[in-house]
Amino acid sequence: MTADVLATIDPSTFADAMNGTWILVVTFLIFFMHAGFAMLEAGQVRSKNVANQLTKNLLTWSVGVTVFFLIGTAFTSLVNGSPGIASAAGSLFSGGEMAVESGVVGPYVNWLYGAVFAMTAATIVSGAVAGRAKLRAYVTYTFLLAAVIYPMVIAFTWSASGDGLVAQLTGTAFHDFAGGMIVHGMGGIAGLTAAAVLGPRMDRYGKDGSTNVIPGHSLTFAVLGTLVLAFGWYGFNVGTASVVSGGVFNTLTLNLVAMGTTIAMAAGGIGAATVVWLKTGKVDTLYVANGLLAGLVGITAIPDTTAWWGALIVGGLAGAQLPIVFEFVSDTLKIDDVCAVFPVHGSAGVLGTLLFPFVAAPGELSAGIGAHFVAQLVGVVIIGGWTLTATAAVWYVLKASGEARVTAEHEQEGLDISEHGVETYPEFGGDRVATDGGPSVIDTTESDSESPRADGGAEPGSQIKMVTAVVRPDKLGDIKQALAEINAPSLTVTNVSGRGSQPAKKGQWRGEEFTVDLHQKVKVEVVVADIPADEVAEAIADAAETGEPGDGKVFIMPVEDALQVRTGATGPEAV
Repeated sequence: MTADVLATIDPSTFADAMNGTWILVVTFLIFFMHAGFAMLEAGQVRSKNVANQLTKNLLTWSVGVTVFFLIGTAFTSLVNGSPGIASAAGSLFSGGEMAVESGVVGPYVNWLYGAVFAMTAATIVSGAVAGRAKLRAYVTYTFLLAAVIYPMVIAFTWSASGDGLVAQLTGTAFHDFAGGMIVHGMGGIAGLTAAAVLGPRMDRYGKDGSTNVIPGHSLTFAVLGTLVLAFGWYGFNVGTASVVSGGVFNTLTLNLVAMGTTIAMAAGGIGAATVVWLKTGKVDTLYVANGLLAGLVGITAIPDTTAWWGALIVGGLAGAQLPIVFEFVSDTLKIDDVCAVFPVHGSAGVLGTLLFPFVAAPGELSAGIGAHFVAQLVGVVIIGGWTLTATAAVWYVLKASGEARVTAEHEQEGLDISEHGVETYPEFGGDRVATDGGPSVIDTTESDSESPRADGGAEPGSQIKMVTAVVRPDKLGDIKQALAEINAPSLTVTNVSGRGSQPAKKGQWRGEEFTVDLHQKVKVEVVVADIPADEVAEAIADAAETGEPGDGKVFIMPVEDALQVRTGATGPEAV
């Protein structure tokens, strides 16, 4: 764009265009955070509940954004007394024509920007109730959160007339720049409340009150989800600052917010790592990941006013409180917050909001420290009290009607099967799918005379025997190949767990130690008639050997008889 062209553009029009484009970019960035939430939560649940967690994240957006469009915005305007009460959908039409003028950032963009914040608050709850909540119960709560619960919080704060409810009560405005309390604190409190009403997962707590560890299935997913969330968080914080304000580029605020967000993020990881190391002697990976997010939550309410040293303090404290608060919630309160949403979002959001007047850069406070602290405290109480009351009411009604929680049988089976009829990780794939690490799928069909029989033999007449081996899962591919080389390719494979000479191992999940004495193995069964069973056993043993405890065992057992279903053949011919 040449200088001559720029000179013809009205400055206010150019500023509107810059800000409108900026809002859209950061909105898409915040939306991408849902991929992070999906990965983070999926990694922290059992493998049998992964599809359920992913489905809840998908429906959070699908249901929540629709309800917020049709109902939520209208409820906000109703509560704060705005003229022309209407939903976002209704406000877009006037006299049958869309009321969006060319060159103006219209209600579509403004609504969408608000919607991604609302959906972030909603999806936080899904991690707290993972593994036992009915899908329809969660969707019902999401509907009500998007329609009433979150819009009420907005009406009290961001969308209220004047300086909002807190200013009317205290004389000082409530400060929450990007949703540290309004979005994350609210979501964390909602998640904790829902988890408390719903009750813990099966076997989470022993009859004697002891806490049992239920590890998630994928630390990799959890960490990658954390990094995706951290990336999208810049949309949350930096994106809230306008690019152009008052006719000038908003350099100071943008720089301050970007710096504070980054420093607090890093300090949160350090704070969590330090505390859990002092408590357990180990640096727990999941705590470091959660601490990084807690640091981000802590700074989200105040990145526009916080000095660099304040960002270090807020982030560090937000991360440090994480292991302490999680242990209190889990072991003292006996609330099964599966994805630690309260210490990550709830308590960290409250902490950062309350620290606002103490870490503000010089000249950023409009009143005294005491006045600002009172205002922040009142805001936290209002938001927390409303969220707790409304959330508890919804989940108690669902619980009383028998619609809140899946049955014990379904919980044991896993919500992927009971709620969706799918398996996220099919253990052994279908036809022509090699899922065991083998080099190829071995063809055992009898399409021609050269194809080997299941037993590798030629003439019947020998005694039938079964060779059973319990071996390491990663050796299955080598075993298949070894059996094929001795002309005995047919086998049956089952996933099993057990213990023998292999020593038990200590594991740790979010700072809680547990013992692993049932090791994952595969059981390989081979039935033979005309090939020596000891030859099959030797082939399996050679392929499975590593020289370390836990290589497994091979057993040879007689088989009384056999019957081939298709042909009716019996004895060795059926093998």
